[in-house]
Amino acid sequence: MIMCDLLDVDTGDYIEVAPRSILRRQVEVAASMGFLPMVASEIEFYLYKDSYDEAHEKGYRNLRPHSPWVEDYHILQTTKDEYVLGAIRRGLEAAGVPVEFSKGEAGKGQHEINLDYTTAVEMADRNSVYKTAAKEIAHSLGRSVTFMAKPDFGDTGSSCHIHSSLWSLDGAQAVFDDHHGPHGMSETFQHYLAGLIATAREFSLLWAPTVNSYKRFQLGSWAPTGIGWGIDNRTLGFRKVGHGKGTRVECRIPGADANSYFAFAGTLAGGLYGIRNRVPLEEPFVGNGYEAPHIGRIPWNLPDAIALWEGSTIARECFGDEVHHHILTMAQAEWEAFNHSVTDWELRRYWERI
Repeated sequence: MIMCDLLDVDTGDYIEVAPRSILRRQVEVAASMGFLPMVASEIEFYLYKDSYDEAHEKGYRNLRPHSPWVEDYHILQTTKDEYVLGAIRRGLEAAGVPVEFSKGEAGKGQHEINLDYTTAVEMADRNSVYKTAAKEIAHSLGRSVTFMAKPDFGDTGSSCHIHSSLWSLDGAQAVFDDHHGPHGMSETFQHYLAGLIATAREFSLLWAPTVNSYKRFQLGSWAPTGIGWGIDNRTLGFRKVGHGKGTRVECRIPGADANSYFAFAGTLAGGLYGIRNRVPLEEPFVGNGYEAPHIGRIPWNLPDAIALWEGSTIARECFGDEVHHHILTMAQAEWEAFNHSVTDWELRRYWERI
């Protein structure tokens, strides 16, 4: 998703609505508060035996996953896929994008390549290179990949889990760690996480931007439906992980289809809002987050997410009216485009029986 900054015809000034500018502004806000944000993300994708041209000719139906098995910890299958995954890792390293590791994930042909953590804008830049490189390298080998959030409803969705933390401006001191604080969390970390929870529903457009995004949020699916937090609890929207300097929060809400610049900007804006307003953090939820009755829920469709963003005074406060309007317009255009189409589901359901 690429956009240019807009020209304000009244003032002659450029309004920063390009994704990179929006994220850079949140980093500047963090710096004004004395913080350097550090970010890492885990973006999953599906690998197919079909080439992109073959997938197009099939109408993107009946594609052949590169694996007949769930990839997660299947050592032999990931070896079979290595000619593609290894090429992507080596290509990224050669392009100056450090790779931490890759692993098979919980779907047939599903993989994840994790990049080394770094500053927020640099991480988003790396993700842009990663997504493009994965597609181009798969294409060169006669294969294809997709970063759709839910390419097949019967299979596991693809996520973009975001790990974030705040450091001192010189990068020497981790701000979130406090051995004496509750759950090893500093007061700053508590307010940051509370802010993420408080803004998650209203900011969901930044993490789930497409009609398909919301197909991923299913009970027991590894994608969260509840906006709560826990200690190393993967059934919730937020997870406190790590220790010492590695203490951080993982946001499990975004899908692989998220624009990293917007997704990181939403993460930082929500956390910084919590710090500015000293939002209190509730105790961690223990148990199955899918069954938690008293926590907020992620919007289950794009129109609900649009309505939440449109009415959000916090979004206007954090991003400004112009950015708020621009993201709203993009989401409304996505929904309008979807409603100008007839889906395969409609044809199967209605063509004969109506």
